[in-house]
Amino acid sequence: MDKKLTKSADKKWAGVCGGFAEYFGIDPTMMRAIVAVVALVTGILPMLVIYLVLSFILPDKQD
Repeated sequence: MDKKLTKSADKKWAGVCGGFAEYFGIDPTMMRAIVAVVALVTGILPMLVIYLVLSFILPDKQD
């Protein structure tokens, strides 16, 4: 089985966190909490830029 990182259909904004959650096999809410904590520790602006870039470059999930 070939795993591929894609945006999820379980979207709150763009599906990036949901896609990472599916890829790593964890709950999407947990992934969103991890991203929020990392954003608070490292700074909101860098995480926002990373999220926006990923939302443009990650492909949508094909069913």
